[in-house]
Amino acid sequence: MTQIKHNQLPGKTVERLSQYRRILYNSIREGKTNIYSHELAKMMNLTPVQVRRDLMLIGYSGSQSKGYVIKDLVDLIGRIIDSKEGQKIIIVGMGNLGRAITSYFVGKREKLFIVAAFDNDLQKTDRIVAGVPCYHVNRLKEVIEKESIRIAVLTLAPEATHEVARKLLDAGIRGILNYTSVPLTVPPGIYLEEYDIVTSLEKLAYLVKQ
Repeated sequence: MTQIKHNQLPGKTVERLSQYRRILYNSIREGKTNIYSHELAKMMNLTPVQVRRDLMLIGYSGSQSKGYVIKDLVDLIGRIIDSKEGQKIIIVGMGNLGRAITSYFVGKREKLFIVAAFDNDLQKTDRIVAGVPCYHVNRLKEVIEKESIRIAVLTLAPEATHEVARKLLDAGIRGILNYTSVPLTVPPGIYLEEYDIVTSLEKLAYLVKQ
């Protein structure tokens, strides 16, 4: 299989690489040094062929006798999907979900940093919330430009989603993770991931009833 340039990897492949790395971190904590494609595949409900195809795309192959060297694979995945200097992230909307995501994620990845949060509730702004400074939404553009932030996570009220998204793009945000129930449309060159818990649960409910 032909190795492709890392900046041309399909989005789904990047998702799986991130999931592989999470599994590999767990394996390191368990004291393992090597892992086979069929082990990774089983933990992710994939086929070993899919795992080998993904890793061949990034130029990594294991041996039949020992499988993949976990540390080497973790390092390679990090060089591919992480940026050298790291990426700053903001959370917009510090209700229960925003606080939970912030508290959970802080410190989880050394190249991804939640550096600020925003809300329109004056009881939350101009203070530390869930470990990060929380600003009023009126300061979005100021903080984004000052900190050179390119990624935003939306956990705000549905009625404010479109307006805030427009302000984010105007301020220079290039990637949005949307946790709201409002679908977004973004222009070319902007990357959007939408997480809809209702759709996910309806999918599970449909599958379970079969």
